[in-house]
Order: sequence, then C-alpha cells, then structure tokens
Amino acid sequence: MRLDRRGRVAVVTLNRPAARNALSLALQHAIVDVFGALAVDADVAAIVLTGAGQHAFCAGLDLKELAAGVDLVNLAIDPVAAVAAVGKPVIAAINGAAITGGLELMLACDLALCADSAIFVDSHARMNVSPGWGLSQRLSRRIGLPRALEMSLGGRPVDAATACAWGLVNHVAPAAELMAQAEALAQAIAVHDPAFIRHYRGLIEEGRNLPLADALAHEKVRSGQFNRAYTFADSNPISYR
Repeated sequence: MRLDRRGRVAVVTLNRPAARNALSLALQHAIVDVFGALAVDADVAAIVLTGAGQHAFCAGLDLKELAAGVDLVNLAIDPVAAVAAVGKPVIAAINGAAITGGLELMLACDLALCADSAIFVDSHARMNVSPGWGLSQRLSRRIGLPRALEMSLGGRPVDAATACAWGLVNHVAPAAELMAQAEALAQAIAVHDPAFIRHYRGLIEEGRNLPLADALAHEKVRSGQFNRAYTFADSNPISYR
C-alpha cells in the first residue's frame, strides 16, 4: 500500500503489481487502516484510489492465499466498507482489470475513471462464492438491474467503452493520462469548502432512493439547516474565469 499527497488530495495505491494487486489479508488490513486514518485527517479533502502497474487495478481476493488455507471470505474485516465510510469524495482510477473484489472496491468509490485498456468482471458465479462486500447491491444501483444481472450472472468481461456507456465509470482516458485526469478531478473537488462538500455529498446520498416528492422536501429541510448555520465569512470563495 502506498500513500502520496498532492496538496489536499491523497493518492492511495494498491501496491502489489506482481500479484495484480490482489487482496491479500495484509492488503485488506492496510486498506482499512489507511482509509480509517484519512477519514479523520483534516488536511485531506479528496482521495484517489488506484492500483500499481499497467495490468490490474485489483484482481480480487488473493487466490494463492486462499489455496494455502487463508480464509479471505468469512473475515470480519471489510476493506470495501472502509472505503465507503471514509466520508470524503473518493475517485477510483481504474488502471487495468477490476475483478470481483476489485470491482467491489471501485463501487464503494464516489466517482470512477478508467484507462481505455480496463476491463470489469464479476466472477462470483464462476467461483460459487456469494458476495459479501456489497456487489449484489451496489452494482444494480450504479448501472441498472438488467445490466447488473448480465455482468453478475454471465460473468463476461465488460470493456472500458461499454463501462462508460453503462455509467459504471464517468470517463475513459488513455492509460498514460489516467492519473493526471483523476488527480485533476480530485483537485477540482478539493478546492471547495470541505464542510459544504460533506453536506452536499450527504444530501445527494440521502435523497437518491427516496420518492422525488420526499427527496425535494428533504432537500428543503437539510439545505435550510445548512444555509442558516453557514455564512460566507466561513467560506473560501473561488473566482472562476
């Protein structure tokens, strides 16, 4: 695991390129520890999560450890939950294959960019292992039920162009430009007031599964509360040209 800082942006890299950044027990613990620390780090306003090397973002669970008898399936530890609970915008920069557990990590992020060589695979059906890190619930919310069923029951790879067309990722970039684009997006978020970003991100999340009338009413209440408590004297206005 590698952690780099670019001003108020943290870049977290799954750093096992020889193992296609597979989720060993040690890497799972590292993800939980790093994202737990970032959650309370006031100097970090946005996070980029990527994988080392050119071939894989994350290949899922470490099959060598599984074959050696390490129980990576029924653990109380949940690295995906740690990413989802960090409380700050997380951008996945998918530099290669995102397979099963790697796909679950990506789905815990708020936004995703991918290299034009990236592929996305849910192999749970092929492995006869039921998901425990949210894939059965998050994937359909991201791309819709029919497409999620195609990915999960069929198990076939989805390429970068299809992933973007389906809404699985926000943008596709040439591999050489992926990190620059992901970091630029993170920096665009990080210049804003963290309190407002936290509020606005939460407001969107809270209302997205409500009926529209209820969501609009919820927005009025929550926005009224925030705007009454927040003054422009607290903010750091940005001039746009």
